[in-house]
Amino acid sequence: MSDAQPTTRFQCTQCGGNLKPDQGQLFLTCPFCASTVYLDKSKVVFHWYVAPTLDESKARAALARWMSGNQTVKDLDKKSQVTEVAFEYFPLWFFRQQDAGGKERILLEPAAATAVTEVSHLQLPPGDLRKYEDRLDAQSHAPSVPLNAALEWAAQQSPAVKQNVVESALVHVPLFTFKYDFNGRTYTAVVDAASGKTLANIFPEKAEAPYQLVGGLAAATFLCLATFPVLGGFFDDGGTMIGFAVCSVLGIPAALGLMALAAYVSQKV
Repeated sequence: MSDAQPTTRFQCTQCGGNLKPDQGQLFLTCPFCASTVYLDKSKVVFHWYVAPTLDESKARAALARWMSGNQTVKDLDKKSQVTEVAFEYFPLWFFRQQDAGGKERILLEPAAATAVTEVSHLQLPPGDLRKYEDRLDAQSHAPSVPLNAALEWAAQQSPAVKQNVVESALVHVPLFTFKYDFNGRTYTAVVDAASGKTLANIFPEKAEAPYQLVGGLAAATFLCLATFPVLGGFFDDGGTMIGFAVCSVLGIPAALGLMALAAYVSQKV
């Protein structure tokens, strides 16, 4: 991204008025219509932000709920320790795509380097977007990814995105970034301060092997039990009924045992 020169002229995305940024100025308010814009080297785009609704204590509560959910290891919220928390407005490229039928789709791409690329999965309803304000500069992360590079990333998800983009914008979203330790490792998670959604690329996940073992054991057990009626059918007329009876007698304690094993695994994993 190259700095804008004093003599460079840009046109406002909203009203078409000529903009004359100072050298190095990337964020600008149009003097004609008061629109806030971002000066990328390839074009001028709207510049928005999303207002936070959570403070740090509520963000910590959102993180704890995610840690105690089904994705993470058992009692991660109790066994981990938050070591660092930071708040900032993080930049995202916002693309509104419209297909031939008029159906719209919003695509987001990080406008700066981040360890949690899951931020591109945030939901940003247009009604939540506000004009960016200069007072946010001290807490805002400066964009470093050019618009064209972000479009290339978006095109990997939707090949027709370049032809169908009807709006491009830079949006600063409020994020709390948490670093926490668990079993000697440090992990990172972010909480969207607008929605409370928690995102992470790498985190202590539930181990799948114990659950797969219980599932496989249950399948093998009931497959074996199902053979009794089949084998009984090869004998006299009452063999099938005897086989069903044996299956029922053995099946009830087997089911109870498997349920107890599953409960034990869910408590420990």
